[in-house]
Amino acid sequence: MSAEPDFIQKYPRAAKYDQDWVEQNWMGPNPLWLLEDLCEHLDLQPGMKVLDLGCGKGITSVFLAKEFGVTVFATDLWISATDNLRRFEEAEVADTVFPIHAEAHALPFAEGFFDAAIAIDSYHYFGASESYFVDVFSKLVKPGGQLGIVVPGLKSEYEKGYPNTLESLWIPELFTLHSAEWWRFLWQKTALCEVTACYDLVEPKALWQPWAEWSLENFEKEWGDGGDFDTKLLAADVNNDIALVAMVARKNQPTAEG
Repeated sequence: MSAEPDFIQKYPRAAKYDQDWVEQNWMGPNPLWLLEDLCEHLDLQPGMKVLDLGCGKGITSVFLAKEFGVTVFATDLWISATDNLRRFEEAEVADTVFPIHAEAHALPFAEGFFDAAIAIDSYHYFGASESYFVDVFSKLVKPGGQLGIVVPGLKSEYEKGYPNTLESLWIPELFTLHSAEWWRFLWQKTALCEVTACYDLVEPKALWQPWAEWSLENFEKEWGDGGDFDTKLLAADVNNDIALVAMVARKNQPTAEG
């Protein structure tokens, strides 16, 4: 499967990476495309310490190290640190990317340790609440540090929590899908950060489709009907309500009282 030509032009950094390698290691919509889009709104400099939270099989961590010269702590619950270390060694980044096996609510890092904390297609699993941002995520970066996420979402909020077109496919896990403005308010109202970018990625379904087709082809035998869930979801979205939401913020400096 090859990337769409428009995305090759839109995401030239991601286009440098072997598509077969990406497909062997992705766990959702092409994470390099999502990350490259987000990085347009981040200021990453060589030597910075960056948390890649929910990194999956670590290809976003490889990208961050190679493209920006940062030191990455590649943290995931579902994928073992040993397996990720092998991938980092093969990618020749094991000296700057460190695999960590940890749950998002029990991270082994000191407060203010990172210059930036990033989560690509993972934050919605654990961070769709004020308490997580206040008690965990915001504390990971130093004052002035950067926070960035890309999550699956919706173009707007709905009274039932979802658009009518997706009702037959809606499962409880999808209630973490929200609009860009919902995410902006979630962080901004804490007064702990200043949201500097919050937007829907262009052509979210086209970005999602290669993964949906790949999972249908590769997981159908193993998962049965589960292998085509993404394909069905995208096909049912006739009103284009599905979104991919990106958000970047800077942590505020402490007040005189704090």
